[in-house]
Amino acid sequence: MTEAIERALDEIKFGPDGLVPTIAQQHDTGEVLMLAWMNREAVRITLTEGRACYWSRSRQALWRKGETSGQVQRLHELRLDCDGDAVLLLVEQDGVACHTGRRSCFFQAWRNGGWSVIAVPQIPPEQLYPEPRD
Repeated sequence: MTEAIERALDEIKFGPDGLVPTIAQQHDTGEVLMLAWMNREAVRITLTEGRACYWSRSRQALWRKGETSGQVQRLHELRLDCDGDAVLLLVEQDGVACHTGRRSCFFQAWRNGGWSVIAVPQIPPEQLYPEPRD
């Protein structure tokens, strides 16, 4: 399996910063949950463990989704776009995906000439992250 994963990694066109944009989508409903970034090691870990792992640009470190909040994303399928420069993770999201406590990070919609909040938090952020976030 290691060789297959290494071949898969070679097909991904990581940017000059070593990152590739990644969309997480609920596998059975199609709901778009979040956009994050992955480096080679994050993709390798995701494929090996079957759990979403990303690269935090603010912390400059790997983070497994849910390691602090418990809101884990289990991988169903990893897809690569036609140009090889964007990744789609089809996942099973436990709980909420957004650090604001909402199911999806895409909770603002442009309506009537302004941004409207279209989803309320399902969990208070301070319950997800008892410690202050970076």
